[in-house]
Amino acid sequence: MTQVAPIPQGFQTVTPHLVCEGAADAIEFYKKAFNAVEMARMPGPGGKIMHAQVKIGNAIVMLVDDFPDWGSVGPKALKGSPVVLHMYVEDVDQVYNQAVAAGAEAKMPPADMFWGDRYGMVVDPFGHVWSIATHKRDMTPEQMQEEMKQSMSENCPGKEA
Repeated sequence: MTQVAPIPQGFQTVTPHLVCEGAADAIEFYKKAFNAVEMARMPGPGGKIMHAQVKIGNAIVMLVDDFPDWGSVGPKALKGSPVVLHMYVEDVDQVYNQAVAAGAEAKMPPADMFWGDRYGMVVDPFGHVWSIATHKRDMTPEQMQEEMKQSMSENCPGKEA
């Protein structure tokens, strides 16, 4: 009898599992926007996807179609999402532009941030929010705090952090 790994090969401890209105379309979008590679697809009733997996960079993302009758709904049905999926990439500007060209909504164009990342945000056509970053500077918590205060005073006159 062979030993089964408690965490399957290729998976991390935490794996995003996205509910989408139109998971098949989401898979195609993620291929165009983030160079995702489809790993698995399990069709269910009426052609809806019961389970799918894509790999984006070194991360596996699971997807499923929405099934409102079972209480499984995505961000569109909820009119937004409190969750942000964060991606570190080699070139934030290139990935941000690629995602927007593929159909993502530009939420925040890439800019240099006080915590040392160049960072931007998009919303995919299925309502999921993605932050995209390239780490540019290693900083101590004290340096980040000081730069945050400076940024707040420059960008919000009359307000201090």
